[in-house]
Amino acid sequence: MPEAMHVIQEHHLLMFLIQMLLLLGLARGLGHLCRRAGQPPLLGEIVAGVLLGPTLLGRLAPAVQGWLFPVDAVQISMLDTVAWVGLFLLLLSAGLEVDVSVVWRQRSDSLKISISDIVLPMAIAFVPAWLLPDRYLGDPSQRLVFALFIATVSTVSALPMTVKVLHDLDLLKSDLGLLAVSALTINDIIGWAIFTILLGFASGGDPGWGHVGTTIGGTVLFAAACMTIGRRIVSRGIVRARDSRQGDAGLVLTFVCCVGLLAGAATQWLGIHALFGFFLAGIMAGGSAALSERTRHVINQMVHAVFVPVFFATIGLRIDFISGFDLLPVAVLTVVGIGGRYLGAWVGARMTALSPEDRVTIAVAHTPGGSMEMVIGLIAWQFGLITLPVFVAIIFAAIVSSLLLGPWIAWSVRRRRQINVIELFDRRAIRLDVNAATRNEMLSRLAEAAAALDGMPPAESIRTAAQAREDTAGTAIGHEIAVPHARMAGLRRPLVVFGRSDGGLEWNAPDGLPVHLAFLILTPAQAANLQVQILAALARAMSDETTRQRLIHADTEDQAWTILREALADRSVAARPA
Repeated sequence: MPEAMHVIQEHHLLMFLIQMLLLLGLARGLGHLCRRAGQPPLLGEIVAGVLLGPTLLGRLAPAVQGWLFPVDAVQISMLDTVAWVGLFLLLLSAGLEVDVSVVWRQRSDSLKISISDIVLPMAIAFVPAWLLPDRYLGDPSQRLVFALFIATVSTVSALPMTVKVLHDLDLLKSDLGLLAVSALTINDIIGWAIFTILLGFASGGDPGWGHVGTTIGGTVLFAAACMTIGRRIVSRGIVRARDSRQGDAGLVLTFVCCVGLLAGAATQWLGIHALFGFFLAGIMAGGSAALSERTRHVINQMVHAVFVPVFFATIGLRIDFISGFDLLPVAVLTVVGIGGRYLGAWVGARMTALSPEDRVTIAVAHTPGGSMEMVIGLIAWQFGLITLPVFVAIIFAAIVSSLLLGPWIAWSVRRRRQINVIELFDRRAIRLDVNAATRNEMLSRLAEAAAALDGMPPAESIRTAAQAREDTAGTAIGHEIAVPHARMAGLRRPLVVFGRSDGGLEWNAPDGLPVHLAFLILTPAQAANLQVQILAALARAMSDETTRQRLIHADTEDQAWTILREALADRSVAARPA
């Protein structure tokens, strides 16, 4: 008997390795092709599961599909375990993108946008969800919970996906990018809290108002503890892990994962889903100044290179998209989800001082459901809260919104008057001999260069404004470049000041490289659009390795000026006049 069990275990292990090889290889390959085509890798990862699952392979070669992915409890549990690990780490990684300090500094506008983007989409989605026929409900007796769930899934946006698109468009470090991310952060925290509470109700039947109050109170108290005491404790732990092994991100990674496991176990014990605990753990770790951009990059690479592709590929293995497709829920969830999130964020943006163009960009940034919408739908389906057609509809709605995000944001940014970037430079404000030991000293030297020009504010005012923005979130964008910037009341004209550090400066860059080239961008406070465009245009021009090296090795300011004019000759920004 033990020998037979050994054979079974060896067979399970062999099949598991084959399954992982197929899923990971195909998911990553198709994801790479989608990225090259300008589409989110998420699409390719889902398609990998569709190709290997019952939708395609199961129809064309059912015997092969049954051999590769047999209906065996042990085999299924092995793959499901990896998928769950990927899901937990995905939420942990999403939490790392959240910087509570940045959200707090922009809390006024962020709250207006996020609260509007929660209330309006929920109100818009609740009515059609309530009117859906019983056949779409996992349990017709829980129609209220079902409608609230659909309303909730219609509010949650894909924060990681929006961050990625803003980064690709060189907008992430801008004030507009930070505002979008801050509002999305609040939206996600509240949305996940609502969802986990609803999930507890769905799994527990009719819990009664006492249990409702206990669950909500426990969620609020635990989240508050994580955002206050928890952040400080985790930050100290990261400092110790970092200092004990200088230059080794592995120990920090282990510590962050352990924090996720602990927080996940705590929320599961409290009756809230463990996913919310991992999300909170990511927020606690992400708020630590000791967690360098380089370490964050290592963690995200590990999660998105292995676990996330396998997780999304396994979704396609579980369901038949053809038999589960139903046009009614697909149309309702796609239109209501995208339209509701857009309208909610746009109304919230109207309550701020943003220009009409920037309101559109903020609203578009909130439209994707993406991976977060799929995750919520999968859990709800596994808990029996929704039926297969509704889950398939959520998948389709998430994919459509993800595909639209990149082109839609790019269009919203382009719809402004064109100005050549080089017109915003001043030959007299180029410094190749910057003698600075820190980034604060570099900011002081650039501020002095700007103040020396006619009509500019005092150097101390410029330095203070740039430093305040730098304290909110670092402006190093990688490739040895930093783009500090500030919007100043009373500034008569926009200006870009260029400075070079021959020795390089520590700037907490995402790639860990020291900064040699710094561009200080100063814009009038009322010209909200201009800063975003200048930053994006500079980042794209400086993405050329040859241009960067020529600037780093330029002997005189005249040479640097010539190089900048050549690099920015065809770089225009789209902005309304101040």
